[in-house]
Order: sequence, then C-alpha cells, then structure tokens
Amino acid sequence: METAQKETNKTYNMKTQFLTLTFGLFSVFSFAQNSTKQINSIQQKSENAIYKLFPTQNIWIFIKLDTRNGKMWQVQYSVNDDNKGEIVLNSLPLVSEANETKGRFTLYPTENMYNFLLLDQINGTVVQVQWSLDAKKRGIVEVIKSID
Repeated sequence: METAQKETNKTYNMKTQFLTLTFGLFSVFSFAQNSTKQINSIQQKSENAIYKLFPTQNIWIFIKLDTRNGKMWQVQYSVNDDNKGEIVLNSLPLVSEANETKGRFTLYPTENMYNFLLLDQINGTVVQVQWSLDAKKRGIVEVIKSID
C-alpha cells in the first residue's frame, strides 16, 4: 500500500513540475511578444518624423536620416566616454527646399551590412549609401539608374 502511495505522490509531483514549467515558459514568451509590440508601436508613432534612426548590423552604429531631404549622418555610441559622435554621410540635400516633405526619404538595409538603399518615396529615386569607419569608404556610392 505504501508503495502505491509513493507512486501516486511521484506522479502528482511530476505533473505539478510539468505544469509549473509550462506556465513559466508561457509567461516568458508572452512577455517577449508584448515587448516587441511596444517597440514596434513606438517606431510606428513616428511615421512623419523629420529625423529617424536606422540600425545597422554593427550594434554601435546607427544612420540618422533627415526624412525631408536625404541628408544623413553615421551615429556612433558607446558605453565609454570615447568613440561617440556623428559623422556626415551626406551633407547635401537631395531635393530643393521647396520640395522637402516629412517622410519623403527612407532607408532600406541590404544583405551587405555597410550598404543601405535610400528611397525617395515621392519620385522613386534610389541611392546606394555606405557607412564605414574609414572616411574614404562612406557616403553616397551612386544613384541607381534604370536598366534599359
């Protein structure tokens, strides 16, 4: 009789542990999805922002874009006091001041971690942009032309 009671207790304990583990994992995954939704909603609130930050695959580098005219900066941050700052990628506006509109330009990452495509969402012009720690390798690479 005592052996049967021990088996019942063992089965009960295993079920309790399984349910606790399942509930714990469910809670963790729910929290992770909630955090992602909050980040996305923050980004979506700034659809018509003048300036936007675009992450690169380098955790310390972002590209700051003036969405009105296509001016860009490479933004580097750090947990130390050194190696922080903005470097100009493109200081020249790509449209006249009269044609500037919030949200006109946006950036799209490519598979190459250093290259982005800058899209003029009004006229469709695409410009290849490259960030780099080497001054000779950063800036506008070229305007992507139509292939005929």
